[in-house]
Amino acid sequence: MEDMGRFRTAVARAARRQADPAAVAECRDRAERLGVRTVVLVEGRSDQAALEALAARHGRDLDAEGSPVVPMGGVTNAGRHLRILGPQGLGLGVAGLYDAAEHHHVLRGLEQAGLGPDSGTDTGDIGGGAADPRTTAATGAPADSLAEPPHAVLERRGFHVCVADLEDELIRALGADAVQEVIEAEDEWRAFRTFRQQPAQQERTVEQQLHRFMGTHSGRKSRYAHLLAHRLDLARTPEPLARLLARTAG
Repeated sequence: MEDMGRFRTAVARAARRQADPAAVAECRDRAERLGVRTVVLVEGRSDQAALEALAARHGRDLDAEGSPVVPMGGVTNAGRHLRILGPQGLGLGVAGLYDAAEHHHVLRGLEQAGLGPDSGTDTGDIGGGAADPRTTAATGAPADSLAEPPHAVLERRGFHVCVADLEDELIRALGADAVQEVIEAEDEWRAFRTFRQQPAQQERTVEQQLHRFMGTHSGRKSRYAHLLAHRLDLARTPEPLARLLARTAG
């Protein structure tokens, strides 16, 4: 949807300008006209491509439902986006995905936006009930070192952890053989075979090589995120993506 694309652009502009009132006003105007109710924040365009492709396979159009996926241009921008979109800004629902190693950026962003553990505000009821927490191994924190693991705090607020990241989730769900079949269908098998022969790749598993290969050219991550999401058996949808889609269901 072109108009929702303009909403994403307006949000990105407001984030770059650090919540400039005019930029925020444009976001508010577009959100109201488009019926935006929940914004799904992801790190980059490959996450957006995979999530939208999986939603489409379930017969859903997140833009049309008022739950647009907004790439933040990096998880370090989470705080800016949450302040614009959350209770201190537009008052919209927020949800999202994040990589296991980056939970601190999202948690700090939620706290800055008035959505921290002690805020009394919880985004966890967006489109569904409480979700089961994932293992503490996802964050690398020992279970007895925290009263509540960061990933559990974030999941109650609508943010779901990918272990280690979205590409890793998709490769693991599909299996290395199926991913290589997708690469071959894209006529990139020779390029991947050459890539595997590089000295830096010799000690890596095939799954790790596939992951690295997807990030070697501009636009390749997004293209393969879309392709792998379309190839995926829906019964094997990665857990964080399945839970996020369930939360955004009307």
